[in-house]
Amino acid sequence: MAHIDLVGMRKVYSDGQTFFDVEDLVAREPFGQFGAWLKETCASPEIAEPNAMSLATSTADGRPSVRMVLLKGYDKKGFRFFTNKESRKGRELDNNPHAALLFYWATKAWSRQVRIEGPVEKLSEDMSDEYFHARPKSSQIAASASNQSDVIANRETLRQKFKEVEDKYSSETDVVPLPSFWGGYVVKPDVVEFWQGQAARLHDRLIFRRPEPDEKINPDTTSAMDDGWVLERLQP
Repeated sequence: MAHIDLVGMRKVYSDGQTFFDVEDLVAREPFGQFGAWLKETCASPEIAEPNAMSLATSTADGRPSVRMVLLKGYDKKGFRFFTNKESRKGRELDNNPHAALLFYWATKAWSRQVRIEGPVEKLSEDMSDEYFHARPKSSQIAASASNQSDVIANRETLRQKFKEVEDKYSSETDVVPLPSFWGGYVVKPDVVEFWQGQAARLHDRLIFRRPEPDEKINPDTTSAMDDGWVLERLQP
């Protein structure tokens, strides 16, 4: 294969006049700021799935993997998503319960990222069951029929597995039970970074983080915020 040159592909970020600085924060903790950016993103017709995020996990020996999933809720406890617990990401989270999330939102007016890191915990079966049965029935059937991340011979085999579950719960009154291998997770952040693209690649990066125990805070670079968070600016 010939070398494909992409050197000339680049976007000009902003007009160099609209910045994102400490005084532009709407909250002194990351969840309020995330909510403000998410609300603005949801209002933009240029963003098809505002709650789409990349989820990075890793094996116990540090081999990473990443995929797109959907954020299904958040509060000050963390960011929630649901999946097959026996999938590759589920197995990796069993062995290494830490993850990173990344949202990337780009419009003609602005380009933003939110990067989140932290430990991961499983949600209760009640929370998983509630969300599972809030999904369309076809999605419940698909989740029940698929051994996510396992090899399968062809699409016809997958379609047949779907049909078997569909036929089993064909009545409108039939309830698809929550599979034992399916459920939710919450990423409990100790780092949340807000990035906004700027001209000349002088991007704005404001990061909320949990300080280490007994860490001495440098007031010249680090500000104490609400709920035990500190705030810093990172170089681009």
